[in-house]
Amino acid sequence: MAFGDGRRPAGQALKGAQELAGLPPGRWLGRGLRALGLTEGAEVSERQLELLFGEGRHPDADRIERGLLDDGVDAATARRLTVLGQPIEEIEARQQTPVLGMDFTFRPQASLVVLWALGDATVRRVIERAHERAVATALRWLEDEVAETRWASGRGRAKTPALVVAAFRHIDNRDGLPLLHEHCLILNRVQRLGADGDPVWGALDTYRLYQNVVAAGTLYTLAMTTEVCEALGLATVPREVTPGLRPVMEIAGVSEDLINWSASRRQRIEDALEVLTDQYVKDHGHLPGERGRHGLGWWAAQETRPAKKKPKPLAQLLAWWRASALLRFGQQLIDGLLGRCRAVGAAIRARVDPAVDVALAAVDVAAVFFTVREKFSRRHILAEARRHLLETLRGREFTRGLDDYITHRALLRYSRRHTVTKPGREAPAADRMT
Repeated sequence: MAFGDGRRPAGQALKGAQELAGLPPGRWLGRGLRALGLTEGAEVSERQLELLFGEGRHPDADRIERGLLDDGVDAATARRLTVLGQPIEEIEARQQTPVLGMDFTFRPQASLVVLWALGDATVRRVIERAHERAVATALRWLEDEVAETRWASGRGRAKTPALVVAAFRHIDNRDGLPLLHEHCLILNRVQRLGADGDPVWGALDTYRLYQNVVAAGTLYTLAMTTEVCEALGLATVPREVTPGLRPVMEIAGVSEDLINWSASRRQRIEDALEVLTDQYVKDHGHLPGERGRHGLGWWAAQETRPAKKKPKPLAQLLAWWRASALLRFGQQLIDGLLGRCRAVGAAIRARVDPAVDVALAAVDVAAVFFTVREKFSRRHILAEARRHLLETLRGREFTRGLDDYITHRALLRYSRRHTVTKPGREAPAADRMT
């Protein structure tokens, strides 16, 4: 992850390997950095990764431990004082696997990746800047609305709006074709106040984080797409990727052929998914539901996954991508790509009303879920509200907080609460109700 999708030779330093591959160094994100003495946006070192995500210790444990030893503290105690939360050894002694990090990956739609790969330096800067800000927006939302720590087998819970994240930029897929994306390695350690009022380190509620991964992804897509469209004068159009599922909003003017050129693995995955789906129907007598489709899609991706490759610098990849596209589609189409997208985008933006009818939006969002789920939670409606804004505004700017307002209205007017509060217990928070 820290070195793209390739493998670095044994003994080669991480920073040198990243420079050789043309990859930017990892950077630290999240409000939880302050408790560790780290700075947001600072470079992630190899030793910090080893200590934090490999051993569950403070990223500056070496210096702290040396200072404690100089003060006369014994070696075992000095090491224990650098551990964040429960030591790995204690977890393994219970025959459990310690989980020190989770990978959340954010990537733009295929059409934006095409524009990034084939556009000039200005276009790439706009897309990369929007990508970085959208990742930060999604992480802030996870901190503000989702992140919780749990202890005493879940009996104790507390909000923890301060994550520690190591973010690593990747630029291509395993076939060497363009795929801008960000791996955000979230530390499974957060601070809370202990019984004595002092801060203590504990584990995240990882299940709760994964429950909200779709809502976080739709927020990233909405923020990323809106910023790029506003900056470059573009608009979006719906594109059906999987029959029967909601469309993906792609940049208008980027042809299906160009998208297929960049998404080299999709056809292989779709072919494998068709075989797996046929087998599922034979075994169960019916088509898979939403969760089943996601599971089969994961297996199809794993079965068609090629081996890791040797990374190439971005400059070399950009030249190869352009040459490949020119050979396949011709210079006129490639050089005129941005102009065509702007012309089509201007026509679409002229027809789009920037004001959102929230009453109609709430009806539409509720109707979508009544057709796909019997039970749902607030996070499902919130993700759909964000999709709705992207589909109706086509890349136009929107009022911040509108997704929350649509969600609240849809739940208040068009749903019935399924969660029943047990006698003598406090009612669960809105985001915990079904």
